[in-house]
Amino acid sequence: MGLSSDSSTVNGFPADSVGVVTPRCEHFEQPLLLECGRTLPRFELMVETYGSLNRDASNAILICHALSGHHHAAGYHSTQDSKPGWWDSCIGPGKAIDTNQFFVVALNNIGGCHGSTGPTSPNPDNENRPYGPDFPLVTVRDWVNTQALLADRLGISIWHAVIGGSLGGMQALQWAVDYPDRLKNCAVIASTPKLSAQNIAFNEVARQSILSDPDFHGGRYLEQDTFPKRGLILARMVGHITYLSDDAMKQKFGRDLKSGKFLYGYDVEFQVESYLRYQGEQFSRNFDANTYLIMTKALDYFDPARDHNENLTQALSRAQCRFLIISFTTDWRFAPSRSQEIVDALIKNRQPVSYLDIDAPQGHDSFLFPIPRYVNSLKAFLSAPLYPQNTHSFTHSSIKNSDVAGGNTHAS
Repeated sequence: MGLSSDSSTVNGFPADSVGVVTPRCEHFEQPLLLECGRTLPRFELMVETYGSLNRDASNAILICHALSGHHHAAGYHSTQDSKPGWWDSCIGPGKAIDTNQFFVVALNNIGGCHGSTGPTSPNPDNENRPYGPDFPLVTVRDWVNTQALLADRLGISIWHAVIGGSLGGMQALQWAVDYPDRLKNCAVIASTPKLSAQNIAFNEVARQSILSDPDFHGGRYLEQDTFPKRGLILARMVGHITYLSDDAMKQKFGRDLKSGKFLYGYDVEFQVESYLRYQGEQFSRNFDANTYLIMTKALDYFDPARDHNENLTQALSRAQCRFLIISFTTDWRFAPSRSQEIVDALIKNRQPVSYLDIDAPQGHDSFLFPIPRYVNSLKAFLSAPLYPQNTHSFTHSSIKNSDVAGGNTHAS
């Protein structure tokens, strides 16, 4: 279904939309040495950009994607699209990440399945058959290294900001550690300095559901003209449960029955069961199983303190940028206490940081919603003048439900 036209639209699109965008593939011919010790002989990155790069390339913002990441973060791929990019609520003219002011870059990381080099790509060492399980495991650091090469390609020596939610927040944090002189601002949203044992356990359950599917074929399912549909559905169902809060599920579904009565069987009876099966079915059609395995392992491996005597404060001491850390009270996947670990480390280093813990009912997925206090704070952070080099600041705001109607909480 195409887009309709009304008084709030421009050329058939919402007035604050970036409109139709066309992704492009950037080819890198140089070998890429990965943390696992293997080398990709060459690689490609699928990229989308919004807004215009200014003359001195000082207005560029990098958007780092979450687990099921996609380069399509804003706008539409055609006038027939009914659904915009995954972070369209925050990216566009006048929005938190204002494309009238900033040049915004979004990409699909290597190992992905949306156009960048990954398990579905041809393997030059195997007669150009799909890499499948032969694609190497990659890490957040590997992704950041490729993003730095992309920045070089685009003529961007310093990002105005690197921003990400969840797994994207991990990439933003890794940028601050590995390339401290290449970003001015860092926004880490609904994220963590490393996974807890519980989170690693959730990822392992998801992986095992895929690995044990008889259609997985050792990861070579594409050569068998099939895919592990049941495993992907189960993996997504497990993951999706952790992204929502108990309150969100209660408000959305409660114990509502699909047919209004018990059926006394194992088919769908409760609305929440129907929702999870639908989400799993849709995901299985659009996501590669080997990519899911790679992405969850990258989550597990992330720990910037590992190379700094297991000391997060020491790891972050390298950073030269200003930070915005945002958590959400109902996020039990990456609880606010995990964001506070990052904040505590930055405070020990006397580094500039603003922290908001926002009371929102949506759970971990809150970072995808246009919650006014959240998006207004992000907008203010990106637009505020930089701190002088010798000035340090800490701001902590705990935003309650009564405040969610709107307003700007950012202070420096």
